[in-house]
Amino acid sequence: MVLGKVKSLTISFDCLNDSNVPVYSSGDTVSGRVSLEVTGEIRVKSLKIHARGHAKVRWTESRNAGSNTAYTQNYTEEVEYFNHKDILIGHERDDDNSEEGLHSIHSGRHEYAFSFELPQTPLATSFEGRHGSVRYWVKAELHRPWFLPVKLKKEFTVFEHIDINTPSLLSPQAGTKEKTLCCWFCTSGPISLSAKIERKGYTPGESIQIFAEIENCSSRVVVPKAAIYQTQAFYAKGKMKEVRQLVANLRGESLSSGKTETWNGKQLKIPPVSPSILDCSIIRVEYSLMVYVDIPGAMDLFLNLPLVIGTIPLHPFGSRTSSVSSQGSMNMNWLGLTLPERPEAPPSYAEVVTEEQRQSSLAPLGACDDFERALSGPLFAYIQEFRFLPPPLYSEIDPNPDQPTDEIPSCPSR
Repeated sequence: MVLGKVKSLTISFDCLNDSNVPVYSSGDTVSGRVSLEVTGEIRVKSLKIHARGHAKVRWTESRNAGSNTAYTQNYTEEVEYFNHKDILIGHERDDDNSEEGLHSIHSGRHEYAFSFELPQTPLATSFEGRHGSVRYWVKAELHRPWFLPVKLKKEFTVFEHIDINTPSLLSPQAGTKEKTLCCWFCTSGPISLSAKIERKGYTPGESIQIFAEIENCSSRVVVPKAAIYQTQAFYAKGKMKEVRQLVANLRGESLSSGKTETWNGKQLKIPPVSPSILDCSIIRVEYSLMVYVDIPGAMDLFLNLPLVIGTIPLHPFGSRTSSVSSQGSMNMNWLGLTLPERPEAPPSYAEVVTEEQRQSSLAPLGACDDFERALSGPLFAYIQEFRFLPPPLYSEIDPNPDQPTDEIPSCPSR
């Protein structure tokens, strides 16, 4: 925009990542530059920046006040996360056109650095929803006497990180439901559904492995399906507005009467979606996996398994932790066959140590006489004799617990 002798006013951020996209978290320092390009000398009262972050919701509802009277009710609410102002040139007051205290800027391009720190308290992740948003921005304002202010606003992204490598998000999610169809006085057999996923927390781009069993004892042909849903909840004036959106879905094979279908880790990929928002008082963004049976002419049979979409992906050791917790909490017989395999046993003794190495280790040491006499006792002979003996058989169960108990918990039958 050309206004007077001001050719351009731009804002740039000092990015902290390789993608050259301004992304920050609570406690980070936001820094950048305001660039001003002028074609001739100008006199300026001030150049300011105003940085702000807030969550805001707004929607309307129609109300009836009588037989012929209607009105619209507005619902709005706002939460401010921070509000920072700074003066890069000049002074605070811009309400007069006096020539006092003006700053001269010569022709050319000029840059002015700015910096501020985001609050240490948790911030809501940037979000654009149907009835609300979470936004963060920096606005620059150039004030000159006898001219309208030149203003520019540029947004930046904030991620409130969610680490899925926590016990609550690594725990498996499971459920079982059953439905019996009735038609007048005739009752058909039940339709049963059991489903499990390995953990609750995932990141975009991951695939959810679904373990499920669907048994159709009814007289109808049914279809097992699965879908990921995003639920946006907005709160204002004691009211809530909810929006539900389909994120991804899959379809199984049609299941005729008397048939059973098993999903042994059927995969449903999570597309690029915004992380869950769980700490904002007026906006919540939640996810769920619905595993359901589509029944023609009747209400569907469904299971809802909660999900949390995080920003910090699973560590390499996380899958092992998930597997162990999965085995400890499993209580459905049919799922026993779909658990992750047990870890590999270590290599055998013969694969690691040859007979030649073992025999050579038992030969006398050619060290000095004093050292040899010092190590010729029975303890050293014991160490040498068993130096290359095979290790005990691999087992995840301690054969000699420190405190044996009278009652040993039994595992569910598989």
